[in-house]
Amino acid sequence: MNEKTKISRFLAKIHDWIRRHHTLSLIIAGVLLILTASIVTLVILYQKPVQVPAPVVKKHVQKIAAPIVYYSPLTGEKVNDEAATKQPVTAIMIENSPDARPQSGLKQAGVVYEAIAEGGITRFLTLHQQDKPQLIGPVRSVRMYYVDWLASYNASVAHVGGSATALKEVRNGSYRDIDQFFNAGSYWRATDRYAPHNVYTSFTKLDALNASKGYNESVFTGFTRTDGKPSDTPNATKVTVNISGPLYNTSYTYDKTTNTYSRFLAGVPHMDREDGAITPSVVVALKVDMSLVFEDGYREDIKAIGDGTAVIFQNGTAQEVTWHKPTRASSMTFTDGAGKDVPLVRGQTWITAVPNGSGSISWQ
Repeated sequence: MNEKTKISRFLAKIHDWIRRHHTLSLIIAGVLLILTASIVTLVILYQKPVQVPAPVVKKHVQKIAAPIVYYSPLTGEKVNDEAATKQPVTAIMIENSPDARPQSGLKQAGVVYEAIAEGGITRFLTLHQQDKPQLIGPVRSVRMYYVDWLASYNASVAHVGGSATALKEVRNGSYRDIDQFFNAGSYWRATDRYAPHNVYTSFTKLDALNASKGYNESVFTGFTRTDGKPSDTPNATKVTVNISGPLYNTSYTYDKTTNTYSRFLAGVPHMDREDGAITPSVVVALKVDMSLVFEDGYREDIKAIGDGTAVIFQNGTAQEVTWHKPTRASSMTFTDGAGKDVPLVRGQTWITAVPNGSGSISWQ
């Protein structure tokens, strides 16, 4: 008997049994159905739910642009807006003979150049942009090396005449010359001092004069600037800069609290008549070649174009550097021994031309 026959007989027996036990068959089938349904239910109930990941919601983060900070190209200090960086610069010649002291307007100048004008007597070239004192003077005549220094600032030049070479240069049409000789209404003579130490002006008058001539902005490159921070290891808290003699030699005392230098002239605090003690943030002593030349008489001649050595005093330290001014129109820069640019601390900068051979610079 083959397998197929065996299966057929087995199925026939089952069919016969079901036919004869019909009720019992239905009960068994129901029980099997219930058991199957129960097993399926239990599997569904105890099956671990499938974790459906939550939809990823991409948040749009709006980037807020950092506010633009503007700095004065003259002092490196913060100013309100871009327009302030282009305000016209005015350069003013200020006398420093004993009869001219105390001067007015020095404390508010952004940059001051100091040099010998004649016979050992020093004179100042002050540069103003944002700060506008309302009393400035005594105003005196200009020399050629001051013109060399001011040329890069795109500045107006306030003075009372000058040496022949300097006047020929500032009157050649390339400068904003506002000489008192041709603009007398913008200057006056004070009654509490005698001539020639009594010519004064103000920025009310100078601003009006500049505007009338169309000198409405100055675009130039100033010194590289940086934020000031007192040194943890200061090496120059007392500075002496000897220029020509006791009446004109200067010294400085460093104040760590304000990170400034209190200036002394002829052994006493150098005062601005209206605004008090003069306290620059930076002092630069330029070593320069100086000689005597004859033009409209004998005049001092200072080499202000080219290269030379200097000492920068800032943050309570002294740093020996090289100064560079390749041309009259180019800005002055400073580099260290490795040829790297040396930035100046923001704020008033006082630059003194110290004659090689006769002047001296020392600190402790």
